[in-house]
Amino acid sequence: MVQPEPAVGGGDTDRPRGRFWWLKWVAGAVLVALLVGEGIYLWPRLHESWQALAEIHWGWVALCVLAQAVSLSGYGRVQKQLLRAGGVSVSQRKSVAVIYGSTAMALTLPAGQVFSTAFTYKETRRWGASPVVASWQLAISGVIAAAGLALVGVTGALLVGGSVSPFTLLFSVVGLAALLYAGRYVSSHPDSIENAARWVLGRVNSVRGKPASTGMNMVRTTIEQLDSVQLGKRDAALTLGWSAVHRTADIVCLGAACFAIGAEPVLAGLLIAFAAGKAVATIPGAPGGLVYVDATLIATLTTAASISASQAVAAAFVYRGVSFILVAIVGWIVFAFLFRGHGQQSETPSYDVELERND
Repeated sequence: MVQPEPAVGGGDTDRPRGRFWWLKWVAGAVLVALLVGEGIYLWPRLHESWQALAEIHWGWVALCVLAQAVSLSGYGRVQKQLLRAGGVSVSQRKSVAVIYGSTAMALTLPAGQVFSTAFTYKETRRWGASPVVASWQLAISGVIAAAGLALVGVTGALLVGGSVSPFTLLFSVVGLAALLYAGRYVSSHPDSIENAARWVLGRVNSVRGKPASTGMNMVRTTIEQLDSVQLGKRDAALTLGWSAVHRTADIVCLGAACFAIGAEPVLAGLLIAFAAGKAVATIPGAPGGLVYVDATLIATLTTAASISASQAVAAAFVYRGVSFILVAIVGWIVFAFLFRGHGQQSETPSYDVELERND
């Protein structure tokens, strides 16, 4: 019996559509609606803002771009330093490349933070980081970033003479200290952690009707990984220092955007506007916080930084053009050239294979 020849192109034309094929159309419609909403919100101020942009000072724009590059480079240093403490050596070039790629995902994709975190985790695993070290790096860098942002907001509020609740900063600082202390305690007392885990597993396994030692191999392997994390005083100081560079340079980028359109923002208000914009950007929704981050920046620059509404619109346009659009473009270019083929590789890291055997 003669078999029919396959259709040219592999028969992809007959492939059924995925279950959630409609999501891309919904995402596109939402994005268009957000752009229209932003246009309506900004329309009354666009004429004066356009005049400010027409007289833009390109030297300040260059400083804006340079400051954003320094900011991302500083965050790359934070990642590199934390991985070094976990026994993973990586070049600054590779670390910054991942920062650009993950930032592009976080800025442009729906639920971008999820894709960004998964991408960073996957790449740090490729560099030789164990699952615990890779997760530890992400957790510590996230807490440091949150604590730094809270500090910026508190500083701005104090400069304008406002009252600040100590709990605003306390939560992030305590979380960071707890994570650091937990890692150091496990490194110094692996036996006590193993004994406690054995006691807990024994009770859990008795309820599940399994042998008391079930899961202990995984516990021992995890403790060995945490034992490899040695965040000494020097590494901790360098991590915090580079984190400060990351935040400070980003604030300089926003300030340079204001000066580029002829505004002279008040420092305290600039800090408040920066902190408010970054805080709002963490709310899930539009890619890169489109519309509500811009609206927050415009409102806080006008009310707190003492610049006109038209100047605030123009400054937000310059800042977001650099920190959002330009960074996203560069990030996706970096991803296309350096990371595009990584998702097609199916090799399982050696540790994951061993973990599956021990489970």
